[in-house]
Amino acid sequence: MNTNASLRHAKPFGVAILFAVALLCGTASHAADTSAIPDTLQQRIAACTTCHGVHGEGTPGSGYFPRLAGKPAAYLARQMQDFQNGLRKYAPMEYTVRQLPPAYMREIAEYFAAQQVPYSRSPLPPVSAATLQRGEQLVDKGDPARKIPACSSCHGSQLTGVEPSTPGLVGLPYDYISAQLGSWRTHTRATVAPDCMATVANRLSESDITAVAAALASRELPTDTHAQAAGSVTPPLACGVLGATGDPS
Repeated sequence: MNTNASLRHAKPFGVAILFAVALLCGTASHAADTSAIPDTLQQRIAACTTCHGVHGEGTPGSGYFPRLAGKPAAYLARQMQDFQNGLRKYAPMEYTVRQLPPAYMREIAEYFAAQQVPYSRSPLPPVSAATLQRGEQLVDKGDPARKIPACSSCHGSQLTGVEPSTPGLVGLPYDYISAQLGSWRTHTRATVAPDCMATVANRLSESDITAVAAALASRELPTDTHAQAAGSVTPPLACGVLGATGDPS
């Protein structure tokens, strides 16, 4: 990824770090009052909604914090577990989920999975027609010569995700998509083995990442944005999230 992209990603990350520090300070200063904190779902999701929106709609204006609403519950729970287990690195999220028991994470995941709120467009940097064309090719057809499967072959024909645990890609911010693909390449994002996205991301060039992020962020939303039914897609790679079988090579 280029330097400008890195700078864009550094700003929201720095803000989020400050938020995490504030949470830590607040925890210390109010330790004596913890018994007064209500043990409710709304209290448990308060840290989530600060960045991801009241209903998990994301914060499109930031270009970074992704939508949680409507994503498969198993996927959302898996991400919290990955942050908790050190497979995925992002300090505010690691702190937020550190002490959550599995039942809480599942409850939070089910809450956001059930939310149905409108999508909003995020900022998209200017890219060439050739870049967008390359991105559309990778999204819809992949690159067989480099063993890169199409995004749609795992994330659904409309890229809205597949139950029970494959997320939708439509409506995600350009900066977020670019940053996450980069994180798989630098091993700051991972999941349980076999990690198919790490395999795919490491076959993408930096220009491919820009192309895919631009194509996904600019794609029109389908009429039905719900995830496809379980079993409607047979992924071409083995993936730890899906629990699918296949050839990861």
